[in-house]
Amino acid sequence: MKDDMVSIITPMYKGAAFVGDAIRSVMAQDYQNWEMIIVDDCSPDGGAGIAEVRKVAGGDPRVILVESKQNRGSSGARNIALEKAQGRYIAFLDSDDIWHDGFLTKQLNFMKQKDAALVFTSYRRIDEETKEELLRPFVVPDKVTYKSLLKTNPIAPSTAIIDTAKTPKSYFDEKLGSMRDDYVYLLHLLKKIGVAYGNKEVLADYRMRKASATGDKRKVIKPQWNVLYHEEKIGLLPSIYNMICWAWISYNKYRK
Repeated sequence: MKDDMVSIITPMYKGAAFVGDAIRSVMAQDYQNWEMIIVDDCSPDGGAGIAEVRKVAGGDPRVILVESKQNRGSSGARNIALEKAQGRYIAFLDSDDIWHDGFLTKQLNFMKQKDAALVFTSYRRIDEETKEELLRPFVVPDKVTYKSLLKTNPIAPSTAIIDTAKTPKSYFDEKLGSMRDDYVYLLHLLKKIGVAYGNKEVLADYRMRKASATGDKRKVIKPQWNVLYHEEKIGLLPSIYNMICWAWISYNKYRK
């Protein structure tokens, strides 16, 4: 483990149109001790995403491209990157999201101030093509616990940083594929560490893609229930209660 290095985990599937922005946002950081591990998850794009990564990276050895030989979903692609990660800090940046200038420096400083194992930040919600802001910025709570995470997940994966000196490196449950895998990952992590801290400063852009797996919240109802009732096994009444909370909070989260 390299003590001050940040390992950035980036799964990519049909990401040719957006991954260049993600890479440029990392290369523009004032904190330069990082590696960015991009795993192409057998994208059916004729190698367009792979070509874009190589073009934008321009031979920078810190950008590590892995071409997966099988489609394993976002959870599997992240696990491939996690296995290769050398840094003390694990950060997640999806191939269609963007970090603001100073993201790494500010979040690492925030992590030290809180003496935290996991921190996250507020973010903008932008159109996938024009990058225009579609909704008001999502401002995160001061902290999140396992209990509060059962009701709603305010942690966008692309804003999270984990200190593996405080909690062992964790891997994603691949049986979940690309649906609620990041949510279950965070639930299991919060069981171990107790609390995660939110930085209210807006430091990232989340691209709202129409074709994303969780873009239509109606499609997430059953997977959300499965997480609460079958994965976490919190019981029938608590599952119903937390589903109601999740539905109400989700409705308000996406109101203009």
